[in-house]
Amino acid sequence: MLHARACRVDTGATAVPKCPRRRSRRGAVHPRAGRPSGSASLSVFREPYDFAERLRAGETILSAWSCLPGRHVAQLLARAGYPAVTLDMQHGEHDFASVAATIPAIVAAGGTPVVRVPVGEFATASRAVDAGAAAVIAPMIDDVETARRFVAQIKYPPLGERSWGPASAMALAGVTDPLGWLETANRATLAFAMIETRAAFEGIDDILAVPGLDGVFVGPADLSIALSNGAHVAPSAESTHAAAAKIAAAARAAGRIAGYFAPSVEDARTAQAAGFTFISLGIDAALIAEAGRAKLAAFEAGA
Repeated sequence: MLHARACRVDTGATAVPKCPRRRSRRGAVHPRAGRPSGSASLSVFREPYDFAERLRAGETILSAWSCLPGRHVAQLLARAGYPAVTLDMQHGEHDFASVAATIPAIVAAGGTPVVRVPVGEFATASRAVDAGAAAVIAPMIDDVETARRFVAQIKYPPLGERSWGPASAMALAGVTDPLGWLETANRATLAFAMIETRAAFEGIDDILAVPGLDGVFVGPADLSIALSNGAHVAPSAESTHAAAAKIAAAARAAGRIAGYFAPSVEDARTAQAAGFTFISLGIDAALIAEAGRAKLAAFEAGA
């Protein structure tokens, strides 16, 4: 089911239909209402840090994609209704200082912070979750060994080797009990491996079997380049959607979450129909440009 806040996003293209507000487990209808603290269960995490369990329950959650550095635009996207905002350190302009400043701003606006780290920078992934990221996306994960090295930096023992230093993350999640955090953080903090190369596509079942890996995230542009041997970049092509659907099916079979970078509303709907539940829709710079063009066109139409 599509998250209620996701249903209100204006993408500048085909409108995502409105739908009823999601009701919390305690019966409150406000989509940003907090949840009571507990101990050794995921109830120790207040919204928006219930992200992991909502995805595991099959809820579709949309994320804005943030490339512009600084907290202001990312926070505005969360306030606009995006349930999650992904900060891009790979192709975007966010460095770690920008990420550390922007994560609390997203949370303050009621959104869930996600970070995509640069290729191979798994130490940065560890810093991102310590700063409060609810999920980390690691690009260009081609094989089992690389996936294991990534997971090791995201998860505490016995799943990984994450070092202890979660003060910022605990504060943002509303957790005061260190043991409660330790007992639940591995399940509540998500590790996504990007599947965007031929090697990853062909080895998807082995990658999905890595302990501690919560899901995969498809980059359709790179995947289309890889599967065509460099003949084209076609993220919206039928062949790309067909390959992505196989990845989603493999993720479901393995009990993992399937994520997707959707270039358009139509691509997002196709991805959702294929079984993807964590879907990126809308890049900050493009959304600003679309809004500007629409405003100018509206003025000129009345001239």
